[in-house]
Amino acid sequence: MTSTPIAKQARITAITSGKGGVGKTFVSANLAAAFAQRGEKVLVLDADLGLANLDVVLNLVPKITLHHVFTGQHTLAEATLPAPGGFSVLLAGSGMVEYSRLTPEVRDKLIEVVETVKPMYDRVLLDTGAGISDVVLYTVSLADEVLVVATPEPTSLTDAYATIKVLATTQGRRHIRMVCNQAGRPGEGRGICKQLQAVVDRYVNPGLDSPLQLEFVGELPSDGSVRDAVLRRELLMEAYPGSAAAQAVVALAAKMG
Repeated sequence: MTSTPIAKQARITAITSGKGGVGKTFVSANLAAAFAQRGEKVLVLDADLGLANLDVVLNLVPKITLHHVFTGQHTLAEATLPAPGGFSVLLAGSGMVEYSRLTPEVRDKLIEVVETVKPMYDRVLLDTGAGISDVVLYTVSLADEVLVVATPEPTSLTDAYATIKVLATTQGRRHIRMVCNQAGRPGEGRGICKQLQAVVDRYVNPGLDSPLQLEFVGELPSDGSVRDAVLRRELLMEAYPGSAAAQAVVALAAKMG
């Protein structure tokens, strides 16, 4: 008796952060380009449904967005666009107040979209909103793994800790990956991850059935070429592939495997 082969499913990574402005969408887009360079078929889903800005980062003007898919006006295939960098994107419409709350309809549509794209790609990146709203937490719950983006700023670290704590206690996450953006000096990101792990060990892990481990997967240096690329609405990986930050993104993709 021959067994039916199991269809390949994409690895789904939620890229999230405790606060806005830490470069989460920048990381999502450039990491997607780095995965594509490695020969993977990649989709980035703009899951920041109310305050979408992936289109701005990629300099795309979408005529069809997730809103049109959710409302049945267009198909998922029609809404999927090729992006610079060799990957695909599903963009959300910005300023859609109806998507700022997790209604049963939003919940159903999100899971339907994710389940539909899973067999079509090697990797799906969910560029979530910032913070711990129910929409963000539900989006993260659909992922196989979580990558938290933080910067060395104290407010970013406080909010990253809050996010990590909520994911550990409400979703049973016991392994969360972390990348430090805008690191001022080599090794700063690893130090920050160790600091956060120490706080988690002290205040979160004693209440869990098994300890939460943070995995430091890389740091992106503070680099003038990042600002230039963002202002030009170009991917760093395409505009300045030789820059220190672009090389760090390549290393991050390799580390994430």
